[in-house]
Amino acid sequence: MTGKVVQTTAMSWLLDPKKPMLGPVANGGTIIARTSPGCWGPMITPDYPSGHEVTRPMAVADAVPGDAVALKIQSLRITSTATTSGTDAPLDGNYEGDPFVAPVCPGCGRRNPSTYICGTGRDAVRCRDCDTPVTPFELANGYTMLFDSARSLGITVPSELASDIAEAASAFGALPPESRQHSTNLIAAADIPGIVSMVRPMIGNIGSCPAVVMPSSHNAGDFGGFLVGAPHDYALEEGELVHRTDGHMDVNAVTEGATVIVPVKVEGAGIYVGDVHAMQGDGEVAGHTTDVSAEVALGVSVLKDLDLEGPIILPILEHVPAEARPLDAQTLDAAFRLASRYGFELEEPAYPVSFVGSGPDINSATDCAMGRISRLTGYDLDEVRNRCTIRGAVEIGRLPGVVVATLALPEAKLGEMGILEIVREHYGSGEEPRG
Repeated sequence: MTGKVVQTTAMSWLLDPKKPMLGPVANGGTIIARTSPGCWGPMITPDYPSGHEVTRPMAVADAVPGDAVALKIQSLRITSTATTSGTDAPLDGNYEGDPFVAPVCPGCGRRNPSTYICGTGRDAVRCRDCDTPVTPFELANGYTMLFDSARSLGITVPSELASDIAEAASAFGALPPESRQHSTNLIAAADIPGIVSMVRPMIGNIGSCPAVVMPSSHNAGDFGGFLVGAPHDYALEEGELVHRTDGHMDVNAVTEGATVIVPVKVEGAGIYVGDVHAMQGDGEVAGHTTDVSAEVALGVSVLKDLDLEGPIILPILEHVPAEARPLDAQTLDAAFRLASRYGFELEEPAYPVSFVGSGPDINSATDCAMGRISRLTGYDLDEVRNRCTIRGAVEIGRLPGVVVATLALPEAKLGEMGILEIVREHYGSGEEPRG
């Protein structure tokens, strides 16, 4: 039975288009999801072949391949009171080919070994078969961050407090009962105590199920590249990467109030969410940030016959690059007077739209974004580059290879694309025509 409001706490590590989905949620309905931390918790849990634990994909009624689904982030609430993160160093001998997907016990050689917890610290995760410390990564430089009760700020803590947090790691992480990961708070990292940071929650992995089986952490053009020719069960051929949906984008504009429009590449779309971060600077240059448990509410709307290659983001205005923001009345009046003096007309009112591109490196990701914009809008590549330069910007989502390209698109073009209504609803009246 189709639900208007569907709640989920079921977790998944793999995105498999052949597995049954939850739901369906109604077109126009709401998904309420309880998510577990991404990245480091799964990374020290070698039992499963992914670097992320996300919600199990949810079917959307009426969504078929060639459509898109708009996900309005209605609310985003952090539930963790502490998290542990930092830069990573893969441990030789503890994985085969890809430490996220194919961890190996260095003691007994079992791939994706079943594990248990013994104490705290860097060797706390042990193989059930041979008792060997078995995590495929170690924190090269790590920290434990404690949040205030309002989840408005976080402070990195000294080693004594990090050790206390490690003793109640899952409770501080607020892991949902359905979560199967070990809390990274177990590690008790405290290399950089005393740093204060403002909490600005964002979602790192949100989207639709790819048309091929992929570890949830690898649903993007950079991480997905690690699957090509890999020596494990989830290896892909290079041509199969076109079936990804780029849900793992780590774009810090994906916040409460933003709308993410995702491609539908399988029947029912398979909407999932995870990898919420308490804060993240552009580029996620450490490779990881403050992964937290969270409660997320997503408004769901099917956009028929909008055939996307990757996600489109409608950010809140605070996250729109200055060059792409709607122009105020005073600026538009001045532009109209200048154009009138020389006898030509202005383009229609324009609204900012952001396109995600991914690839093995930043240049490749930018080319991907430019190509996606060109094919969807009908502008040639040179015009796309010009529009992104004088009325937009390209920003780094994640290193090594996710970008978000923003440009202001005129109403007529948005109408041709079939997204004018949702864009105007998101931004309000925006720019008003003059003359």
